[in-house]
Amino acid sequence: MKKIVIALSVLALLTSCVSKKKYTDLEARNKETQDLLNTATVKLNSCLEEKAALSATASLLKEQNQGLISTSKDMTILSTKGAENIEKALESIKEKDLKISRMQDALTKKDSVTLAVVTSLKSAVGISDPDIEINVEKGVVFISIADKLLFKTGSYDVTDKAKGVLAKVAKVVNDKPDFECMVEGHTDNVPYNGSGILLDNWDLSVKRSTSIIRVLTTQLGVKPEQLIAAGRSSYIPLVGNDSAENRARNRRTRIVVLPKIDQFYDMIEKEMKKQRP
Repeated sequence: MKKIVIALSVLALLTSCVSKKKYTDLEARNKETQDLLNTATVKLNSCLEEKAALSATASLLKEQNQGLISTSKDMTILSTKGAENIEKALESIKEKDLKISRMQDALTKKDSVTLAVVTSLKSAVGISDPDIEINVEKGVVFISIADKLLFKTGSYDVTDKAKGVLAKVAKVVNDKPDFECMVEGHTDNVPYNGSGILLDNWDLSVKRSTSIIRVLTTQLGVKPEQLIAAGRSSYIPLVGNDSAENRARNRRTRIVVLPKIDQFYDMIEKEMKKQRP
């Protein structure tokens, strides 16, 4: 602007001493200069506005970049923690797999021993006699002996014929000192009407159990600590007590051969304790 003022002053000074043609040329050049100045001013203002916009954008990008850097650090921390949690989870899974494997081994071993007991019993006792049944339910061996092989009707005195059968059972039990045997007496639903110390079928079923236990311990060498006496009266029938034949089936003694429960559960408890944090 200062240059323009000077130019105009000079022009005014020279108008009196220059020709009209030169004046016209100078005026045209002045106008051209003014136009260039205006154009430059517009461009300058545009550049300033663009610079301001770029500065604002740069500041925003800088803030975003800082945010991304912070987020990246947080993600790194989270990733590290996540990796640690995954590792802990994998360790826990490995421990549980080991526990399951040990439990399966224990159950497999128990099943193997149970199968061996069944095989031994069937070999010793024989499976052709319909009055003697040997089966396995939920990993437990059951020997069911018909009442007519053991006792006379209404009596709890063990017959001589029964002692032959019980001797075979005793041999198998004696070969398994880590097993227990529960001797269960069962009756039909006909009320007991005998005389003496027995009051009902409950008494009769329990007395038959203890009678068999006495034979096993005093005559056949079974350790008393391996035996359990139990009476079930008439409340666990095999079939309905609606005929003489069915009542005869329900009058029976069942010998339950099983590993010592406390030992088995001790083993399970030990495995459980190993998995506790």
